[in-house]
Amino acid sequence: MALRLFRLSQDVVTPIIKRGCAASAFELQHKNPLQRKVEKIPKAHYGGRHTVTMLPGGGIGPELMNYVKEVFRFAGVPVDFEVVDIDPASEGNDDLEYAITSIKRNGVALKGNIETKSEATGIISRNVALRNELDLYVNVLHCKSFNAIPAHHQNVDVVIIRQNTEGEYAMLEHESVRGVVESMKVVTVENAARVARYAFEFARANNRKKVTTIHKANIMKLADGLFLSVAREVAKDYPDIQHNDMIIDNCCMQLVSNPHQFDVMNTTNLYGSITSNVLCGLVGGAGLFSGRNYGDHFAVFEPGTRNTGTAIAGKNIANPIAMLNAAVDMLYHLGHNYHADCISDAIHKTIDVDGVHTPDLGGQNTSTEVVQNVLQHLAEKRTYWSTLREY
Repeated sequence: MALRLFRLSQDVVTPIIKRGCAASAFELQHKNPLQRKVEKIPKAHYGGRHTVTMLPGGGIGPELMNYVKEVFRFAGVPVDFEVVDIDPASEGNDDLEYAITSIKRNGVALKGNIETKSEATGIISRNVALRNELDLYVNVLHCKSFNAIPAHHQNVDVVIIRQNTEGEYAMLEHESVRGVVESMKVVTVENAARVARYAFEFARANNRKKVTTIHKANIMKLADGLFLSVAREVAKDYPDIQHNDMIIDNCCMQLVSNPHQFDVMNTTNLYGSITSNVLCGLVGGAGLFSGRNYGDHFAVFEPGTRNTGTAIAGKNIANPIAMLNAAVDMLYHLGHNYHADCISDAIHKTIDVDGVHTPDLGGQNTSTEVVQNVLQHLAEKRTYWSTLREY
């Protein structure tokens, strides 16, 4: 598995995608002239270690986080976790506020999906509130086929760049009269331009040739029309990158029938959620791919499809790969490239070479067997951080 990684300055190191990419999240976020004042990634703590906020979330989240800690401990990764549990049944926001404070303090978080079980109108989605409060305006999902996993399509390699803080997820609803509910979809020039420019900068930095903007401007002529027009305007600054657009309905059909036509996708919030799940389902499912959420100041890493997995929690059959990949992305972001390389390579060998697969991939292996196989490959490498040249 070819890994093209690099180190930035001593102050900032933020590589982005683990397979087949050479750009950094920091570069893509901070070349945008619309960006606000930016801060550097967290300074290493004593001895070159970083403290990272860990939000286990609900469902399979806690057990997946335990696997991450087991792998990190085995590999001697110089990261300490500050664990913050959020009670999904609580109608208060004290846990959420503490989690946000922790992320603001540490700058980086590893996150499971946080359930919001209450359907009361005054209780906001914790996941959406966290992204909005931290202004994590873009979500990046790299969906690339694994050779050993049977799928509807092989050799898929698509990156979804999703607007992450507005659209239908603005959480602005009201009942205008009895029996009539209005839900607002918010699209702003600033955020549409930020995500579009991120998509084009990403494409240029990673030698990708095309950006496709996904919309429904034929129906939502003002909201999606604005998102599309901003993308077209931004595209003028990138004559070397092909730009086209596609209506979300047709996009879903095209993803199923011919996903190879897509390269980088620029989407609104809801359409990004839809296309992410369709694409992941085509090439292996929810248990493989990681998602990265970036803002000007903070970064949060999580499984790409944001599924809770409550039905399989505690059964030792949950696929740990998506969360492990999210942890690898986090290590690249923090500049711990050697450990990220080692763990990423162990994951690749486990899935593509050894064929150790959980039931969601058509295999018979348990979660712990997958993790143990990753550890066996790590045992072949020298990963104790105090001996590495980069430290």
